[in-house]
Amino acid sequence: MSQIKVTKCPIEGLCIIEPAVHGDSRGYFMETYNQRDMAENGLDMVFVQDNQSMSSKGVLRGLHFQKQYPQGKLVRVIQGRVFDVAVDLRPGSETYGKWYGIELTEENKKQFYISEGFAHGFLVLSDTAEFCYKVTDFYHPNDEGGLAWNDPAIGIEWPEVVGQYRGSASAEGYAMADGTPLKLSDKDQKLSPL
Repeated sequence: MSQIKVTKCPIEGLCIIEPAVHGDSRGYFMETYNQRDMAENGLDMVFVQDNQSMSSKGVLRGLHFQKQYPQGKLVRVIQGRVFDVAVDLRPGSETYGKWYGIELTEENKKQFYISEGFAHGFLVLSDTAEFCYKVTDFYHPNDEGGLAWNDPAIGIEWPEVVGQYRGSASAEGYAMADGTPLKLSDKDQKLSPL
């Protein structure tokens, strides 16, 4: 019997995976990935690499995608809280340019599967967050593309972010509701809209 619950998202190619968590007074145990459970739920992707990052509050990473070597990603948070987003970039898709977001936390233990053909990004909502993800293809230098995180044509509703769009992906003029500055890499602040 499958130890995961899979919920399809409104955009085809995205789903939420909730593992069975077995806990008692000592703590908890869960399987973070089981190929048989995934296959029983129609998810037959093969992962080739695991990645992990740590970021502080207000860090926004994204929106990133791979041009020639697209990656499916299974993402989760092991410490803290993030708002995770996928944007459909598949040519001919009925939901092209649409986005879906979900809060991933160490408490809810949800995982978000993003198939190939999506841009991906996340915003850290807690003081710090540790973010883990499996990918279906290796990292290829010079293959990364990106979209402006605040593109009004996409219209992502980033929680706790205040500020006005000024025609670019710059973080200038944006902050978290508690005053924490929004932090993006120099590269991400130069990304173009869709």
